[in-house]
Amino acid sequence: MKKIMSISLILLVMLMLGACANTNQQTNSEEPVKLGSITMGVLPDVDSIPLIIAQEKGYFEEEGLTVKLEQFTSAMERDSALQSGNLDGAISDILAEAFAKDNDFDVWITSMTNGSYKLLVNKDEAASDIPGLKGKDVGISKNTIIEYVTDQMMKAEGLTPEDINKVVIPKMPARLEMLQSGKIAGATLPEPLASVAMKDGAKLLASSNELNINPGIILFTGKSINEKEQEIKAMYRAYNKAVAFLTSESVDSYVDILIEKGGFPEAIRGTIVMPVYTQASLPDEKEVVDVIQWLHERALVKNTYKYEELVNDKFMR
Repeated sequence: MKKIMSISLILLVMLMLGACANTNQQTNSEEPVKLGSITMGVLPDVDSIPLIIAQEKGYFEEEGLTVKLEQFTSAMERDSALQSGNLDGAISDILAEAFAKDNDFDVWITSMTNGSYKLLVNKDEAASDIPGLKGKDVGISKNTIIEYVTDQMMKAEGLTPEDINKVVIPKMPARLEMLQSGKIAGATLPEPLASVAMKDGAKLLASSNELNINPGIILFTGKSINEKEQEIKAMYRAYNKAVAFLTSESVDSYVDILIEKGGFPEAIRGTIVMPVYTQASLPDEKEVVDVIQWLHERALVKNTYKYEELVNDKFMR
């Protein structure tokens, strides 16, 4: 009898130890796998906000990922950093992707972003519509999403790009300042800088939202896609957590983050107009085709690229 009890006791202890081991395995499996790091280029626009929120709310850390956000004030600076190998990826646009491909630089669109671009006139400008801008100075950044959107706005009103005098001002804060000071009649600006301008009295003539234009994207180098696949997947999981946060919280709850960590001007407080953020997804094929056609018509790219030559769907499957 004692022998039977001893055997039973041993079996009970073994079962308890096994249960503890299983519990430890479950606990350990819930801990994020430690990944490497990626460096992303961002601009002071609403497209970049999900990455900023993911950083400050600890969503990257939850995924075991380290992300460094490099801030730029112009697309030219961002693209230079990307091509010099200082960035793994960036908040960008379809035009930048096509230019890179045309120059044999291996980058790929991995998702779209949610941005907003607005054509404004300064508070003292008499023009009240786009035809009223004919022959007047309008601030843009050359061969970028800003110029593309501006041209589409002109086209929608029956004007040609040549009907306005495009003034090239690459740095977004400088473009905003020139509009506010009345040195140019109008300017195309991304949000939230457009809201800052309107707070100062600038008048809205058109927006990309009205025309259903959304050429903003996230892109990564081919090297990073090949070598950091798990890191990029983790980034997108964190990105989607940030989108969930942004769609459920008021701007007031995170505006300090945008100003203190995102490089946004203090003037966005109480004025910023946020887009409707969506979970990460691929850009619409028509959007890509329209941009490539615009570039090709202006002889800005040598090739007419197909959708699959620019877009990598690996992370959206």
